[in-house]
Amino acid sequence: MKHAARLLVCTFLALLATACMVPSQRKTASSTAANDSPIIQAPQTQEKKEAEPPSQAPATEQKPSLKTVRVLLAEKQTSSSIKHSGQVYVYTKNLDKKYKVSAAGTLAVRTLGGGKVQVGTLKAEQSIIIEPTKNTLLTWNNNTYAGKFFIVPTKNSFLLVEHVDLENYLYGVLPYEMNYTWPLEALKAQAVAARTYTLKTLENVKNKNFDLYSDVRSQMYKGGGKQYDSVRKAVDGTRGKVLTYNNALFYTYYHGNCGGGTDDVRSWNFGASSLKPLSGASCSYDSHSKSFTWQMNVSAAKVMAYAKSVGLTGTLKSVQVAEKTNTGRATYLTIRSSKGSKKVSCPKFRLSTGIRSCKITRVSTSGQQVHFEGKGYGHGIGMCQDGASGMAKKGKTYEQILKNYYPGALITPIK
Repeated sequence: MKHAARLLVCTFLALLATACMVPSQRKTASSTAANDSPIIQAPQTQEKKEAEPPSQAPATEQKPSLKTVRVLLAEKQTSSSIKHSGQVYVYTKNLDKKYKVSAAGTLAVRTLGGGKVQVGTLKAEQSIIIEPTKNTLLTWNNNTYAGKFFIVPTKNSFLLVEHVDLENYLYGVLPYEMNYTWPLEALKAQAVAARTYTLKTLENVKNKNFDLYSDVRSQMYKGGGKQYDSVRKAVDGTRGKVLTYNNALFYTYYHGNCGGGTDDVRSWNFGASSLKPLSGASCSYDSHSKSFTWQMNVSAAKVMAYAKSVGLTGTLKSVQVAEKTNTGRATYLTIRSSKGSKKVSCPKFRLSTGIRSCKITRVSTSGQQVHFEGKGYGHGIGMCQDGASGMAKKGKTYEQILKNYYPGALITPIK
């Protein structure tokens, strides 16, 4: 009996160690069916109990290394359903409770209040981990993931956090930050920029439970379980490569369209320090895009809602460009109302009102509408994604693209 028990424990440890490895290759999604996802079999409820928990936590239970990222998928959750395409292990962070689900199915997750959560049949006042075995994917909110899910209890809800390999994380970033049908060299440039931005963010993590958001607060991310062939080639073809300046990583900002030229980071983030790779660059490759020029109307009510947030009330009279860079990007606007005027940050105004960029070429107020015309899309700092695509179409390599938009930076291997 002792020999049988030891054999069972060893088998479980071997399976768990295999589960910790992110597969180097997975099926890629069809380039003509963007909404395809891995086939999920009918839910099963059979749970197989294990004899003993392993004596040591899996490697990714330790403080995440530069090759592992912790991505916040959701917060303030009270209940959720997580599908798994195959076998998974479910266990508590301290490994005192666990079980295995042997077939594809769905796990119910809910908060029990008071800092306690339940996953399937397991209840705990600590994080519960859902770990897929090799070739098993997890599905949440219609997106598929290849890493582990950590259900982190809070007072009356829980966080859903994925622990995933850096390169697999990039598989889930690229197609949501750049169109996966774009030229490969543009996608490679995006991969290097996104990898660098990620690792720079990991240098200053502020939350004990996660490193990155899965939205624009970090980078858009919808899971690396579903892969496009072009994205996989871009990530794998630049594996381990980052941008550095003076032997250090920097925030490799990027945006949709620069409208003919990028700007110094200080035109967007007034408190930022000057840095050569973020000092601005010429761009003559983005005019093919619909975003190169734009016009839109913003209601006077929306403008005054922002004005009120900065201390200006009354009826809107006008909006004017107060200061701009030498490329024509507004840094400050002046809002005038029946009660006075206020000089405001254009970047903050843009985020509040939804205008496409601060490279404003014309603005006029008529009745209850403010009419804006301009160039570009986004903050205009770092790499212009439309420009990167245009350069790639003209035969430029990803190294040339990065050299253009991040002047002075070097492409180096991760240290």
